[in-house]
Amino acid sequence: MPVGGFSTTRPGLPHPLGAEAVTPSSSLWRIGGMPVRTALRPGRRVHIIGPCGAAGEAVQDLTHRPLPPGVAWQWPGAYAVLEETEQGLVLHTDPAAAMPLYAVIWGRTWAWSTSARHLAALAGKDIDTKRLACAVLAPSLPMLAGDRCFFTDVRQLPPGSRVALPANGGPSTCSTVWRPDPFTGPPPALRLRNALTASVRLRVQADPALSSDLSGGLDSTTLSVLASRAMLNPINGVTIHPQDILDGADLHYARLAAEASQGRIRHQLLALGDEHRPYTGLADVPVTDEPAPSTITQARLRAQLRWMHTALGTRTHLTGDGGDSVLFQPPARLADLVREHHYGQALREATGWARLRHTPVAPLLRDAARMAATTREQALSGLAAALNSGDRERRNRGNIEWFSTFPSPRWALPPAVRLLNRTVEEYAAAPDPLPGLDASVRTLVDEIREVARTAAADAELARTCGIDLHNPFLDSFVVDAVLRTPLTQRPPLYAYKPLLTRAFADVLPPALTARTTKGSFEADHYNGLRAALPELLDGAGTNLAALDLIDGRRFREQVRQAAAGVPMPLATIEQALTADAWLCAIARSPEPEWILPTHRKVA
Repeated sequence: MPVGGFSTTRPGLPHPLGAEAVTPSSSLWRIGGMPVRTALRPGRRVHIIGPCGAAGEAVQDLTHRPLPPGVAWQWPGAYAVLEETEQGLVLHTDPAAAMPLYAVIWGRTWAWSTSARHLAALAGKDIDTKRLACAVLAPSLPMLAGDRCFFTDVRQLPPGSRVALPANGGPSTCSTVWRPDPFTGPPPALRLRNALTASVRLRVQADPALSSDLSGGLDSTTLSVLASRAMLNPINGVTIHPQDILDGADLHYARLAAEASQGRIRHQLLALGDEHRPYTGLADVPVTDEPAPSTITQARLRAQLRWMHTALGTRTHLTGDGGDSVLFQPPARLADLVREHHYGQALREATGWARLRHTPVAPLLRDAARMAATTREQALSGLAAALNSGDRERRNRGNIEWFSTFPSPRWALPPAVRLLNRTVEEYAAAPDPLPGLDASVRTLVDEIREVARTAAADAELARTCGIDLHNPFLDSFVVDAVLRTPLTQRPPLYAYKPLLTRAFADVLPPALTARTTKGSFEADHYNGLRAALPELLDGAGTNLAALDLIDGRRFREQVRQAAAGVPMPLATIEQALTADAWLCAIARSPEPEWILPTHRKVA
């Protein structure tokens, strides 16, 4: 459901085929049902793009005074705010990037959209191989992408910023307006409760017949319970499980949550078979703006979505995706505690984490002290130097550093490694838009933005099945409430989402709040890899190889070894397969078509 427009309202501007004008005398267009709310005043128009919890009078008030700095995160929802004036366009982007915006120069003005692919088709842009190299070879370093998307010269507008695009296509100006500095106010659990409850209620008000994942984990169960308490009728809580297996731990906890709801959650079970294994049908992945995180498991996800749409009549569905990123503390927290001289708390948390990982505590404290004495800029310079020297061995081994270095897979070609090296150097030389934050918060910002932006690609995939997918944990309203927690009030590194269990202790079953683990799907992935091996060996990696990024033969050999049980992490292999499947979808799908008001195609 892309939305877009231009930084000018001059006549004769094109629009994508099938798009409708949102308001008269505006360049704003829309395909599908993306919510757009508009406030009008002579010489000024303000639009809210995406689901937003602002009241009607609050929207109208936006035209009467300068927009407040927090306009893109002061209400629940995943939205951006646009100001149209005679001088151009000002866009206020959401801090979490759950509503990513893109822009490109076209025809002596700026074109912008929620879809980078539509802008690439308009401006005649091709695949950005440098961005692909980062995605495939450095998935643990999402910040390297910067403002680069998967199409050359199409830029993602920085999250949490005020971006001015002049009407004449002149240089854009950008200022960072969101910083997750510590906030001393209501208790953190209360802030999370209020924010997440409001975000779920917003979705219920938009679609009173929505459904929700009920996986048995804390995140999805919390959303199901909150939605059920806001709805007049019972909510459909959906649990998927393997055929003939009805006694798994996740299913057990999902049943507990449904039974404790006193009829407010209608528990729906969906059995999936071998045809829904991971790695199945990668050649048939629908085209999206960028590689979708659910590509490897798309057969399972799309089967669930189609079934919900057909059997349950679902149009809107809630998932707990993003909850892990928002609620867990990264290892950098220990470095923050050491840097701020909270040595006793650092020792207690390091001891608890060491017991959890069955590892000595001394190396953790040593790494924390080393990181506390290293700035982010110094760490980036060290990373760039290590890559240029050819030292790409993983040095941190899961311990505490600003950035984990990563081994370059033997199937990565030298041109791809050089592209990655240059990207690291460029990023290290650029100023940090969020200087001075605690290391753990700065790390979480990068991770959350990557998860939220890529979730938009999963939402595109879901729309091919007739479902509008929502991730309330990734609302900037929620993210801001959590990340602004003072250092000493944040959860311990070793604890399992205590902030969530404290926030909703009165609405979640006690057995669920006491849960400290979640079911693993690692065995499913290895089984799926073995089942799909003939198809993968037939052509996996072909598209990446055509761009001189990987050696296809070596890549398929490593896929064969992984399927045979040779110990190795699947993350890099899956990232490469995901990118390759996306390139295949791009190649076989027609580009979005743009037409002029005269119905002629844009050349």
